[in-house]
Amino acid sequence: MCTVKGFQMAANSVMTHRNVGVLTIAAVEAPEIVTSAWIDEQLAETYERTGLSAGILADLAGIEARRWWPEGVTFDQSAARAGRAALDQSGIDPDKIGMLISTSVCRDHLEPSVACAVHNELALASSCLNFDVGNACLGFINGMQIAAAAIDAGSIDYALIVDGEGSRYTQQTTIERLQRPDATANDVFAEFASLTLGSGAAAAVLCRLDRHPDAHRLVGGIARSATQHNELCIGDLDRMRTDSHGLMIAGLDLAEAAWKHSGHDFDWEVGMDHYIVHQVSQRHTNLLCERLGIDPDRCPRTFPDYGNVGPAAIPITLASFQDQIEVGERVLCMGIGSGLNTSFTEIVW
Repeated sequence: MCTVKGFQMAANSVMTHRNVGVLTIAAVEAPEIVTSAWIDEQLAETYERTGLSAGILADLAGIEARRWWPEGVTFDQSAARAGRAALDQSGIDPDKIGMLISTSVCRDHLEPSVACAVHNELALASSCLNFDVGNACLGFINGMQIAAAAIDAGSIDYALIVDGEGSRYTQQTTIERLQRPDATANDVFAEFASLTLGSGAAAAVLCRLDRHPDAHRLVGGIARSATQHNELCIGDLDRMRTDSHGLMIAGLDLAEAAWKHSGHDFDWEVGMDHYIVHQVSQRHTNLLCERLGIDPDRCPRTFPDYGNVGPAAIPITLASFQDQIEVGERVLCMGIGSGLNTSFTEIVW
């Protein structure tokens, strides 16, 4: 059994879909633009005292800005906005949605589920199964996989996956901590990931392909875990505590192991037309492309303007880029979530 930097090449989890299409995918922008330069201004005294230079968010992560929702906009409201947009674009009667999955990391309370509020806001049928799926930044892809399995099983005809994320409170409290006179350079780097986050929402409608032959075919994909790294990134609403370097290396190792074993089930190594990767940073994207031998020019990037929007990042990027994808082109969505877990799923446009 071969290894990839310590990962035994045991089998990936494999999912194949027979009759599932992506009917629509939609994104909703949070309206308030918060630049990295503005954050630098808020931390100017801390930078000067600790010997750090302004511009580290732009220079190290490649993130020039991120978005915030206005005060008072809840996470479920943002998810519902994206859900409404996806439904409107699909032309599907909301009563036909048989499953609603919310994959939001952000939530205002532990219970009830975010999906309950979204279900109510969208006035979906009482027969529509609704629940949350949480798996850090991988949640949206997992939600698509669960919904696809239900469609293939014949349990439902349509599913709606939604996600709404917000970084306003997290970044406000992080800035306040880092403005304290006892904040150190180590504190800045420990909280660095919190400052890279962004806000936004996305949603997708999945359908039976035999009823919508023009939908984008959801082919299937793989998943793989490395949960020995579950303490590298711990996130709460007020902060993320992250070993940024350790997390990046472990994530790249996991993605490489999953990629190398995926050839047993898929022919992705021949080259895809587009790769929609998780939007973490410039360095992460470049290293991922280098490790997997994929063309970085085929990886659209939204993190420079939106930051890391968690599980909404991949669908936001896909929605933003979809008008440039030609019919029949192959798109590989490549997600990773702290924990660590990774999953790749292919869509034929």
